[in-house]
Amino acid sequence: MKRVHLIASGKFHDIDFARLELLKLFAERPEIRATVAVDYRDHALIAACDLLVTYTCDMIPDDADVAVLREWMAQGGRWLALHGTNSILRFAENGRVETPDEAPDFMALLGSQFIGHPPIGPFKVQVTRGDHPVTQGLRAFNVIDELYLVRRTAELDVLLHTGFSGACPDFGDMRVTDADVPVLYQRTLGEGAVLYCTLGHCRGHYDLAPIRPFNPHPDRCAWNYPIFHEILRRGIAWGLRA
Repeated sequence: MKRVHLIASGKFHDIDFARLELLKLFAERPEIRATVAVDYRDHALIAACDLLVTYTCDMIPDDADVAVLREWMAQGGRWLALHGTNSILRFAENGRVETPDEAPDFMALLGSQFIGHPPIGPFKVQVTRGDHPVTQGLRAFNVIDELYLVRRTAELDVLLHTGFSGACPDFGDMRVTDADVPVLYQRTLGEGAVLYCTLGHCRGHYDLAPIRPFNPHPDRCAWNYPIFHEILRRGIAWGLRA
């Protein structure tokens, strides 16, 4: 039996959709026994799990939670972190979205912090390393998703990357030129590691309220692509050492 603990919660995303899709993937492996939470407070479940999976947005653990995560990883815990896990969002009066450095210990643990993204659109994901269990045999692919730009907070082993040059209008018209934007990376700590995939934005009709009461076109982004599900399946296997 393998224990998987899923934390799924946060803002501006269809968390229910992502939670269900991840549980479906867990159900493909009969050895998995899954628990589900909305925050990092159940330290006993984290300490006992073989794999931690997080799909969150603007949901930051406190200092005690971070200490538990750090100790669990140092002793061999594996963590599959997805999409907005590394995000902190603050909305200024002018409508600008800010991403302040308010949780340095947590971001250091993850290895990166989200700093912004351009509007949802197509981009090409390149294979940086093809000798990792999660990327072996994969080829470059195109996807429509949020292209997450990050600030690195630790040494990363980048497995998939993309490039970006342009503006991020919702983030103060921040301009970025980076030919090596991580899309999938591994960050090792002690005997454990984080596998972080920035893909996987999803948003339903009502997930932007009260900023936008109704979103007419739900977003499923990378969830529409078999390659993303394959990366998730491989990430789960990596986490279980299967």
